[in-house]
Amino acid sequence: MSVKTKKAPVAKPILKWAGGKTQMLGELLPRVPKTYGRYIEPFFGGGALFFSLKPENAIIADSNPELINMYLQVAHNVDDVIECLQKYENTSEMFYEVRSLDWHTLSKAEAAARTIYLNKTCFNGLYRVNNAGEFNSPFGNYRNPNIVNASVLRAVSAYFNSADIRMTTMDYAEVLKNVPRGAFVYLDPHYDPVSETASFTGYSRGGFSREDQIRLRECCDDLNARGIKFMLSNSATEFILEQYAAYNITIVKAKRAVNSVASKRGDVDEV
Repeated sequence: MSVKTKKAPVAKPILKWAGGKTQMLGELLPRVPKTYGRYIEPFFGGGALFFSLKPENAIIADSNPELINMYLQVAHNVDDVIECLQKYENTSEMFYEVRSLDWHTLSKAEAAARTIYLNKTCFNGLYRVNNAGEFNSPFGNYRNPNIVNASVLRAVSAYFNSADIRMTTMDYAEVLKNVPRGAFVYLDPHYDPVSETASFTGYSRGGFSREDQIRLRECCDDLNARGIKFMLSNSATEFILEQYAAYNITIVKAKRAVNSVASKRGDVDEV
């Protein structure tokens, strides 16, 4: 008779992230090079591809300092983050009280717990800020969200500390300027809007404009000229198809749940 043993917790995405790539991994993973040196991801978000690959040497960056603080705290102070999370309740009263706090005034561990709590309890896990940079997604009214997933947080912390992972809020162009030969870069920027009403610019103050998309494509041209392999995801708009006409493009179907009109949620084309 064999004794069943519990599987060790697996390091996987901590957050539910709008535009996250968990459901696209079947398309992405076969396109990742079989071998590469350093893994680079300048638009990190929820990090679905990163956590699936679990590279031993990586740079992960994001323009959102609150998000990077959360990952740093999970890496270095996971017990404090868990202790802070255990104080939170899934009520609209507590949600709006916590949402009203300025994360800069909290300890770094408290700020990380606030980020996770709001993500788990807000509508659709949608990170959105107003013009003042204040988080403004509404309460999600979920019955039983997993606010304190201690085993996953500890597994992610253990992974971060077993590998050479550098985290930064550095601008993506600065990150890409110093990519070494043999690296692999995955780019998942804010998507080019498929219509005037579909634009989502609330991730950070200032959004991500067409000029930003062009600047990113110029960075890709530089990577290509230096012989560095990269993969990029974006919406299949005419503008993006024109920008990357010189590259290998595959159009895939992706499910998108973030739309104020329910009938417009579902399969959309991405590149």
